[in-house]
Amino acid sequence: MQMTITRAGTTGMRLCTLLVLAACGSNHAPEELNQMPGYLGTITRADYDGKTNDLLTAGLGKTGLAGATPAYANTEQPTPLELRRNAIYANYRAVLDIAANSGYGTLYGPNVDASGNVGTGEGLVAGSEYIAYADDGTGKKNVTLMVQVPASFDPEHACVVTGTSSGSRGIYGAIGSSGEWGLKKGCAVAYADKGSGTGLYVFEDDSVNLQNGVRAGRMAAGKNALFAPDLSDGDRLAWASANPNRIAFKHAHSQQNPEKDWGKVTLQAVEMAYYVLNERYGVLARDGSSRIVRLTPKNTITIASSISNGAGSALLAAEQDTQGLISGVAASEPQVQPAASSAYSVRQGGVVVANPGRALFDYTTYAALYQPCIASVAGNAGRCTALVAKGLLNGADLAAQQADAKQRLRAYGWLPDADPLQAAHAGTNILVAVTYAYAYGKFSVTDKVCGFTFAQTDGSGNPIAFTPAQKAASFAAQNGILGSVVYENSVGGAKGYTAGVSPSTSLADQSLDGFLCLRSLATGRDAVSGANLQGTLAGQSVRVRAGMAEVAASGKLHGKPAIIVHGRSDTLIPVNHASRAYLGLNAAVEGRSSQLRYIEVTHANHFDSFSSALPTLIVPLHVYLNRALDAMYAHLSAKQSLPPSQVVRTVTRADASTLITTVNVPAIASTPAAGNAISVTGTVVDVPD
Repeated sequence: MQMTITRAGTTGMRLCTLLVLAACGSNHAPEELNQMPGYLGTITRADYDGKTNDLLTAGLGKTGLAGATPAYANTEQPTPLELRRNAIYANYRAVLDIAANSGYGTLYGPNVDASGNVGTGEGLVAGSEYIAYADDGTGKKNVTLMVQVPASFDPEHACVVTGTSSGSRGIYGAIGSSGEWGLKKGCAVAYADKGSGTGLYVFEDDSVNLQNGVRAGRMAAGKNALFAPDLSDGDRLAWASANPNRIAFKHAHSQQNPEKDWGKVTLQAVEMAYYVLNERYGVLARDGSSRIVRLTPKNTITIASSISNGAGSALLAAEQDTQGLISGVAASEPQVQPAASSAYSVRQGGVVVANPGRALFDYTTYAALYQPCIASVAGNAGRCTALVAKGLLNGADLAAQQADAKQRLRAYGWLPDADPLQAAHAGTNILVAVTYAYAYGKFSVTDKVCGFTFAQTDGSGNPIAFTPAQKAASFAAQNGILGSVVYENSVGGAKGYTAGVSPSTSLADQSLDGFLCLRSLATGRDAVSGANLQGTLAGQSVRVRAGMAEVAASGKLHGKPAIIVHGRSDTLIPVNHASRAYLGLNAAVEGRSSQLRYIEVTHANHFDSFSSALPTLIVPLHVYLNRALDAMYAHLSAKQSLPPSQVVRTVTRADASTLITTVNVPAIASTPAAGNAISVTGTVVDVPD
């Protein structure tokens, strides 16, 4: 069943108002009325029975999530329910390792209950799902917010968990992480796509995604489009003619720098949750139509949570929480960017870490230079050769050059634990570097920043069109960063970056010139000569660095209890630049009022899928998000002590045929051994080897 809620909104951030009856001669106490936040559009509600369909698995259950991709009845016209199902399927599998022996179904998964007991059922969760846009009236932001209320929600023991999407994913991007934990716990889950979620725009047919994933023409969609670039029709046609098969997507091309609002929209999702819950559980007011507020931050536990970008959003929301909406934080592998500060230091094994807390675009553009060299093979090592020629790499042969590239990355903040994973992360960091260049600089898709655009490409690197079926399924199939990076300035014409030939080298060096340009945008200096940038590039660098400054975290959590877990082998978001640095900055700004705890997990990477692909090196980090949420809930509900900051030493497997158990992923210790304790003395963070 579906219905819509269209109660009039207000312009303020508060969820409620007071109706004072005493002024009319009544002796009754004032009633606090539930009121929709003014930034919300129409709220759509869908109810799921937990048998044929549900909140967590879209009716697929544990078995279906582990099976083949569900088919559409009509591949070119999937229904909203089918798109929702496939979006949940794709997003759940994207953040969890559900391979055999990975821990799926035994340590986590729909059939594992809130207490960790393994059941024989499929784990479907009945309840209601509410979806709305948060916008300023222009239709240009259209941040999707969603609240899932499980049938097990108990207003007498109310709890809310945030599920802001990871990466650039859409509204279901945290369904398998904090979403699953919250639903099993009987909590309402407040999701946000951060204004960076899936929104594929195709120039040739002027088509967009709607909120429910269905495709529509841009003009017909109007302000209801998930994303549409700010272009006239004449500009669109000219661009499509000159640059066939290129696409635009929301995170890169909205010209909003959505990251600057990730904390804000996470708080808005919480506010929407309070509004929805009070509409459900508040009694009717004396006016006969409004609901009286029943649930407030005083009688509801709200945990800000999620992973990666969503975890960074949770920390930013806690920093920006002026209403006391958030009770505590449990964040995993956060993409958080501490404001530049010399007020703290980080040491590992007593050795000072150089320059902790670098910004994402800084270290990502650095990685985008060297990771492709590490991934090179004999006979196809153009990136390494070109770097040597430019004086940016040393080594007489490929092995020596790759060793030097790894050493340079270690000197820039990566740990030796990440060495075996550097090659595998080259493609991811390329996508991140180009996407965030556009986002931070608020550039239009037509700006061709550093010569880069996006398109789907064929085996030779030529841009090709999305098929009707691919466009129709884009809401469910894509992760928010669409297609491949195309280097427009390649010798001989535009190519996918891996096939790009740089003008300055005439080598097939994976478009090195373009990535040197991105590196220059990050620093304000030419990446080869070190000279100050001039002209257009200088102006673009100013814009990018201004956008970077807009997203810096303050480290001030206002004394809220918080737990961060992060994998020591994280190669995408190095711990030295994110969690360790955030711990130090928090100590510098909060001192003894801090309640932040940091759990660093050995052999854990940003992507749990590596635990099956590389079982001798990696274990799943997801287990520790669940444990952090358990610990935070116990602290907030039963006053149990938070676990001390510590290194958890995991045990990898001999091969993928061995089942992961608690031997591999031991518990967070209530009293860690001396050699595992992470200490913060004043503003000095000490992490043991």
